[in-house]
Amino acid sequence: MVCFGKKVDEKEKIWGFEYKQRCFCDDLSISIHTSPGIPALWQINHKRMLRLWRREGLKVPAKQPKRKRLWFNDGSCVRNRPEYKDHAWSYDFVMSRSDDGRPMKMLTMIDEYTRECLTIVVERRLNSEDVLATLFDLFIEHGVPEYIRSDNGSEFTAKAVREWLSNVGVKTLYIEPGSPLENGYNESFNGKFRDELLNCEIFETLFEAKVLIERWRKE
Repeated sequence: MVCFGKKVDEKEKIWGFEYKQRCFCDDLSISIHTSPGIPALWQINHKRMLRLWRREGLKVPAKQPKRKRLWFNDGSCVRNRPEYKDHAWSYDFVMSRSDDGRPMKMLTMIDEYTRECLTIVVERRLNSEDVLATLFDLFIEHGVPEYIRSDNGSEFTAKAVREWLSNVGVKTLYIEPGSPLENGYNESFNGKFRDELLNCEIFETLFEAKVLIERWRKE
């Protein structure tokens, strides 16, 4: 894609999109008419391109800082399918509100092989300590799974949670950031949970929500 020298009106400077679309080239090339009928091709690097953006009043994307990764990209349910009961569990949060407008946070936990919902914890707030307490109770009741899958929320990636799971012999599977379908079993359950109950009921109190949600889970 090439871009020939052209005067840009004020409207294009304000919106900027069409001008960027014309001027940002895959090979970072700009073709400018130095005289009628004689084009000259300039090769420029990305830094000069950013300077041209600033000169024309266009917004330059901020540089994103590098972050240390705590996981490998092997947490997908496509690449790590459950093969037997207690092979892999998965958990996630679902958000809703009671009738007074106050938030409710729910932790759903399922066995990916049997698709059994092991628990739904309902509270106003839930943190990593609540996650640990839930896991402790479930491990006593159902035994210890080989893997546990989740997204990269701070409640699941907290150091205390990772160390405790490692000590009891459970391997963690963290999905790719921004890829909820890699936790497909739990996402499917949460969608059913919302469609069949949360979108159909008005919860007057937190206690009422706990009773109705537990009744629905056992059905």
